[in-house]
Amino acid sequence: MRSLQLLLFLVCGILSGCSTSATNSTPPDAPAPAILVFYKTAGFKHESIPVGRAAIQKLGQENGIKVDTTANADAFTADNLKQYDAVVFLSTTQDVLNDVQQAAFEQYIRFGKGFVGIHAATDTEYGWPWYNRLVGAYFSSHPAIQPAIIRVTNKAHSATSFLPDTWPRTDEWYNFKNIQPTITVLATLDETTYSGGTNGATHPIAWHHEFDGGRAFYTAGGHTNESYQEPLFLQHILGGIQYAIGKRK
Repeated sequence: MRSLQLLLFLVCGILSGCSTSATNSTPPDAPAPAILVFYKTAGFKHESIPVGRAAIQKLGQENGIKVDTTANADAFTADNLKQYDAVVFLSTTQDVLNDVQQAAFEQYIRFGKGFVGIHAATDTEYGWPWYNRLVGAYFSSHPAIQPAIIRVTNKAHSATSFLPDTWPRTDEWYNFKNIQPTITVLATLDETTYSGGTNGATHPIAWHHEFDGGRAFYTAGGHTNESYQEPLFLQHILGGIQYAIGKRK
């Protein structure tokens, strides 16, 4: 009987017609990447925030990214943040995190996580030098909403690889101060194509860098509701999110 069982086992193996629970087992699917969209304001509140939230949620649904949103700074604890691959500051303004929350966010980035800043993220936390280094610059001023031309200067990135060299858009165009030398500029704003620019020929408008163990991406677009209906701008945001969560081009 034992000889017969052994023979059947050998034949089974050769013909690959039998299996065991071990050979049938497959590793579970990796969890979807997750991001937290944070939109607290302590200064100006952009009308486009709800539209931007909805647009990012839709991008998440279409691209396999879990998206949570909150305006509650209590979400910034070490235990809560560790479930996210990146945090998006969507037109946050002024002082939005207390000292304890700031420390938790610094630790989060140092663990290799990502940050995305959209529009007024640079109009945020002027008294927190670490944040200035993370986001890459601070907002200084802006002229009236008007058309302008963006020059895409670096296409070796998921946020810009698909963009035209010359990208005309209408938005609220920020001027910046405290621009960090560590950023890699992806696109500049051509100040000859609109009125009110103060940063000169190399006016940065979108950039990225690795910082303090993590990754940061920023785009100055996104003031208007219409921004979040532009396919190129939405793809631009998605590419920045993918970079921040570690899906580099």
